[in-house]
Amino acid sequence: MKPPVNPRLVLAVALLLPGMGQVLNRQPVRGLVFVCFAVLLGGFTLKTAAPDVSFVGKLAGAIFVWAMAVLDAYKTAKIKDAVWQHAQRNG
Repeated sequence: MKPPVNPRLVLAVALLLPGMGQVLNRQPVRGLVFVCFAVLLGGFTLKTAAPDVSFVGKLAGAIFVWAMAVLDAYKTAKIKDAVWQHAQRNG
């Protein structure tokens, strides 16, 4: 059984590049889904936000999906690491 990627590394990569944490967790399709939803929701909020809304507010949809992708990648990496540690201890 191949050891999983360190959860802290997954977290760092996920913070920098949305969807890449999932790729490191060997879930590339899930990462692609997060990226697609970030683009779609980001585009939607960009087009529908009022003109006086800040740039961050205009991209709130993409930021929300990115945050969920980071949490998902880190949680999955922690679970995979715990399962692997358990399997190593119990042979």
